[in-house]
Amino acid sequence: MSQGDQIQIKDGELIAAVDMGSNSYHMVVARVEHGEPRVIDRLRETVRMAAGLRADGTLDAEHRARALNCLARFGQRIAGVPSIRVRAVATNTVRRLASPQAFLTAAETALGHPVEIVSGREEGRLIFLGASHDLPASRENRLVIDVGGGSTEFIIGRGLAPMHTESVQAGCIASTLRFFPGGKLNRKRWQRASSEIGVLLQQFAEDYREASWVEAFGSSGTAKAIGSVVQAMKFSDEGVTPASLALLRDALIDQGQISTLKLPGLAEDRAPVIAGGVVIFEAAFEALGIERLRVCESSMREGLLWDLLGRAGGTDPRTASIDALASRYGVDRAQARRVESTALMLFDQVAKAWKLDGEAREWLSWVSRVHEIGLAIAHSQHHHHGAYILRHADLAGFSRQEQQLLAAVVESHRRKPDKAQFSALPQRHRTLARQITALLRLAVLFRRARRAESLPQMRLAATTQRLRLALPGTWLEQHPLTEADLEQEQAPMSELGLSLALSAV
Repeated sequence: MSQGDQIQIKDGELIAAVDMGSNSYHMVVARVEHGEPRVIDRLRETVRMAAGLRADGTLDAEHRARALNCLARFGQRIAGVPSIRVRAVATNTVRRLASPQAFLTAAETALGHPVEIVSGREEGRLIFLGASHDLPASRENRLVIDVGGGSTEFIIGRGLAPMHTESVQAGCIASTLRFFPGGKLNRKRWQRASSEIGVLLQQFAEDYREASWVEAFGSSGTAKAIGSVVQAMKFSDEGVTPASLALLRDALIDQGQISTLKLPGLAEDRAPVIAGGVVIFEAAFEALGIERLRVCESSMREGLLWDLLGRAGGTDPRTASIDALASRYGVDRAQARRVESTALMLFDQVAKAWKLDGEAREWLSWVSRVHEIGLAIAHSQHHHHGAYILRHADLAGFSRQEQQLLAAVVESHRRKPDKAQFSALPQRHRTLARQITALLRLAVLFRRARRAESLPQMRLAATTQRLRLALPGTWLEQHPLTEADLEQEQAPMSELGLSLALSAV
């Protein structure tokens, strides 16, 4: 069963996406029509979460309460939508929290749905996916820039596929607070801000210039705000240009103080953070050689809707990420297939007893394909090496929590399982992680010979805390190593909360 088999999204059903940005929280609700999302409702609240992030990685009480109250209101709107048709993601500020799980637990309670943390590059992929569906079809490379509250994403892609994605720690809130303390605007501060942000962009500027993109788009609220002011003040009739940005910069500096800032076309809630956004775009125009930037109405929240429909339609980017990772680290594909087929055979025998669905089967398939990636580093402790790769790699389609799930299973597929790795997972993933780890361990054990050979008829029965494996007695007599391995497996299984009983038939 594929991912598309178990996530059924039919025409007429509602889907929703929640984007927990560092400046604003957005939610879009759409009805699926002819396989496409038709937006029927939008909600947006200015939360300014980045402004509440302290140096020690904690979030102040005011901004925490503001965020949770907003999510509670969003939750009321989508209370009747099943969680399988809702995707809620948190971005830069939550990524930077010292203890994100405490906030996520409260956030999920308020919203009534799971919340994922996405990496900067995954955020960029989703932004480009949303923007691309909104723009006219083109075969040319495009540059999309999304200035958020705490970070800025730069994506070059063609069609619906991103080719280059970068995320830098510079957003409209963070940059305004850092470079214009007390809200004071002057040329000296502006020059310092432009120079420091320019240095951040130099790490990829040359590669981006050589990528030969044809058009540039700004997809964030900051880009929309700048476009609105530029048009209202008649600085430019067609998009944002270097000259119009310079005029806007001068207009901001002339006013001198953010607290009293008023410009034609500038919304009141954007005034406190517009300076940081303008200086980021100005630095980006210079570093990347942008001559004109147009505003795109769609961004990550629309990308989340399309990604949700892609998962349901059998084009889950996570499968492609797993296969690419296996290729990159030279996984023995034949052995991985043997382990995968054995693990899935065992899965099918216990799925009903453990109430496992097609999505759980997909997870077992993924970890089977990459359980040996650590061998590319060293055979000794390769399960730890593999877990490290899975925990820290940029894997398109996977949230941070999902990568932790992959890592926990791979880390515990041999030797003594690490209970702490499972305890660190979100509650909703813990049981699944232990169960698929148990199945993967058995599959690896049966495929220890690393060669094509038929396995005996085996029966695996399960209860909540027990596995009973029945094998032909004659086969066990002929495979004393496997029998010894199975007997020794009882202690590791107990670390997973399971007892393993072996019987000869």
